[in-house]
Amino acid sequence: MGAPGLLFVSQPLVFLNMTASFQASPTFFSSSCRFIYELEHFNGVAELLEILGSIINGFALPLKTEHKQFLVRVLIPLHSVKSLSVFHAQLAYCVVQFLEKDATLTEHVIRGLLKYWPKTCTQKEVMFLGEMEEILDVIEPSQFVKIQEPLFKQVARCVSSPHFQVAERALYFWNNEYILSLIEDNCHTVLPAVFGTLYQVSKEHWNQTIVSLIYNVLKTFMEMNGKLFDELTASYKLEKQQEQQKARERQELWQGLEELRLRRLQGTQEARDASLPRLAPQVATSGGQS
Repeated sequence: MGAPGLLFVSQPLVFLNMTASFQASPTFFSSSCRFIYELEHFNGVAELLEILGSIINGFALPLKTEHKQFLVRVLIPLHSVKSLSVFHAQLAYCVVQFLEKDATLTEHVIRGLLKYWPKTCTQKEVMFLGEMEEILDVIEPSQFVKIQEPLFKQVARCVSSPHFQVAERALYFWNNEYILSLIEDNCHTVLPAVFGTLYQVSKEHWNQTIVSLIYNVLKTFMEMNGKLFDELTASYKLEKQQEQQKARERQELWQGLEELRLRRLQGTQEARDASLPRLAPQVATSGGQS
């Protein structure tokens, strides 16, 4: 890897050419791809992204194809690197700048973030949730409809996280007035996607702060659409009863199989014991003849 000083001097000069076309910056494009897929360290990413944010802000509309490709092929995959926390604020700013320029990119961005959503790193999950809220702050209602179901299924998984900071950050979505208005307009899709998780976690989560936040969210849903809330509550309870019934039936089946196994084992043992007296005289006779 080259000297940090050389990178800081040369790469911003490459970025200045990007105002005309991203095709004029193959160096940064190839370096970014190497950073994403090959290297673990790349000096100056945060600074480069900060410059890029200013450049994106000055893009003329409509966006060029190479600009969109840069978003999809570089900025979104950058969320997968281990050192995301070093430059996440600048990266999120660049992504939001793209969406403010062209709202039709929203679906690609959100589905890309869901694709790279961290599974085991809670720190990155909190960062992803923060960025997602920034995106939802600028999303258009027509675009929200396209991604609401997969998005809120992921939010529900975050709410059920045993790590309270992840669950807390996800529940803060309902404190955002604009997001709340989007949810209210599409509650027939959003509420079924999260209701079961909210109801279950409210009964099981170890952190009382999370439980209190969930109760507030459930109260908001009840006020938003009481009829739908009651229907989902009844459906959830019925589903749980059916699950419990299936669990009992499964337990009874295994118990029956175990009893059958024991009976067969006992029958085999009794048959073996019954054959021993017949074998004993034969052994004694054999001994006498010898």
